[in-house]
Amino acid sequence: MKGKTKLELLTDVIRTRRSIYADDFLEQEIPDEIIKELIVNATWAPNYKCTEPWRFVVLRGKHRKELGKFMLDFYQREWSEKDFPPTRYEHTLNYPQNATMVVIIMQRSKKVKIQEWEELAAVACAVQNLWLSCAAQDIGGYWDSSAAAILYGANLGLKEHERCLGIFYMGYYDLATTKPKGKRKLLRKKLSWLA
Repeated sequence: MKGKTKLELLTDVIRTRRSIYADDFLEQEIPDEIIKELIVNATWAPNYKCTEPWRFVVLRGKHRKELGKFMLDFYQREWSEKDFPPTRYEHTLNYPQNATMVVIIMQRSKKVKIQEWEELAAVACAVQNLWLSCAAQDIGGYWDSSAAAILYGANLGLKEHERCLGIFYMGYYDLATTKPKGKRKLLRKKLSWLA
């Protein structure tokens, strides 16, 4: 039997990529070499004028507890008890415990005049590269762009031309029991042809 073409292999990765949340991650560290490879793949995203408008900060160790505490404090302060009841406190506190977290930072170019949306789009492409690379390695991932995640990342010492766009959680998960489903609308609802 003939092997799959490059397009077929890529199609498999794209169409099976799903959000895998941190509470599904196993207590198993991702090796540093794999993390570096995932980030290198992220940096191969298309970017206008080659400004490479991204920076990544990997968080582990004490940041797992600190982020959980930060999120708990944030939601208790910012949300009503109805929206964030006490039954969610422990889950929030422990949510990052098995995750490797990557802070996603957009660096606006200081040398090239470029619209912000173009650099935002480039960073989003970089995150997609990261996500697809994780999926190809059977590593779960999820881009948290909540206000709490952005604020936590922003508190890590950003420069004037930088902006935190959230935190990407990644970790190993049980492939046999964690099977999120995905669906898309019919192509005819999203595609038109003009001649």
